Amino acid sequence: MSITTSVSEHVAEIVVDAPPVNALTVAGWFSLAEALIAAGENPDVHVVVLAAEGKGFNAGVDIKEMQSTEGFTALVGANRGCAAAFAAVYDCAVPVIAAVHGFCLGGGIGLVGNADVVIASDDATFGLPEVKQGALGAATHLARLVPQHRMRQMVYTAERATAQELAAYGSVLKVVRRDELRSAAREVALQIAAINPVVIRAAKASLNGIDPVDVKRSYRFEQGFTFELNLTGVSDEARDSFVERRDGWEKTPDA
Repeated sequence: MSITTSVSEHVAEIVVDAPPVNALTVAGWFSLAEALIAAGENPDVHVVVLAAEGKGFNAGVDIKEMQSTEGFTALVGANRGCAAAFAAVYDCAVPVIAAVHGFCLGGGIGLVGNADVVIASDDATFGLPEVKQGALGAATHLARLVPQHRMRQMVYTAERATAQELAAYGSVLKVVRRDELRSAAREVALQIAAINPVVIRAAKASLNGIDPVDVKRSYRFEQGFTFELNLTGVSDEARDSFVERRDGWEKTPDA
């Protein structure tokens, strides 16, 4: 797994590459949080583009790691790591543009839902498969991408939404061909980077300050139900079932 940061023309591009499906380990989530925080603290950076290599943008947490670890250490770590990474996007001192391709699932929704701008390729899909894995979470962030009743239906059924649907809602700014994704995201980033960075940083802080929902507290509330489900044993059974069919899912992530 690698998380690389490059800076050019005041735009920091953070790229995640965690084959085969960009499902991040506990350490991976914390590393991503650190990269986002560092980019925001860099005075030469005026805007961040968050992107990924491979088949899709993000497939959430590494469930194989969770199921191969005794006790709840990996579960707690994954929840804290996700919370840290989601918060790092939201609290990044400069705007974060998410460049999304392929699948954006679970933790990916947490990242994208907290981003300031979303650019997506025409093959991008967005969803929360958590109920199939005996878990909950990131509905807080999905609610920033789709209307309330659509969000609820997606949570209950694990159904995905397309980039085109999200563009119709206005939560995805542009839908482009996959080979144009990075350049489209950079085009928007350069528009932002051209503005006085002192003003842009103030704008980011002010917009967070008037947000009607405390996304960090809201997500933490959701996590509490995931812990309850784990205590019942239903979550472990669901994750075991998921791991058994993971190899096939990694070829075509439809879970």
